[in-house]
Amino acid sequence: MPKTLLLLLALCGLAAPFAPAQETSPAPTRTAIFAGGCFWCMQPALDYAKGVVKTLVGYTGGKESDANYSAVSGHKTQHREAIAVTYDPAQITYDKLLDIFWRQINPTQANGQFADIGLSYQAAIYVANDEEKTAAEGSKDALGKSGKFQKPIVTEILPVTPFLSGRRVSSEILPEE
Repeated sequence: MPKTLLLLLALCGLAAPFAPAQETSPAPTRTAIFAGGCFWCMQPALDYAKGVVKTLVGYTGGKESDANYSAVSGHKTQHREAIAVTYDPAQITYDKLLDIFWRQINPTQANGQFADIGLSYQAAIYVANDEEKTAAEGSKDALGKSGKFQKPIVTEILPVTPFLSGRRVSSEILPEE
């Protein structure tokens, strides 16, 4: 169509001015890792949070390079059941994820979560950098001062370790170098 005709149609409101399509790249995502007892119990609240792209259940914190449910729940690997939360920081903040996490656990229980007892069920926040560590420590401190609990908050804040899902390490979810 000739440019003059397009311009005339656009002036009359019958055609939008032409603009070349611009390539858009996907929004950058981040991953947060939480251990909160049974990983399947934590998953729904995080899955439905606006801005969460995906969740993946697995294991973290152990020394073994392989983990499966029977080995982890048998306390043979020193791993904890955990959930890796991939999120869009433009839609949901790390602080909001922390808030969701705290609402899913009993932060005063050191030996597991609710009826699930043992190391594999102990709650922890795994932090990948100083920013996450500061946010996690701040939220833990605020929860302790809130008066919601009579006992101290004992949930650990630990450095990220390799996250294992099933029998393989997720290469996307490793500590920052």
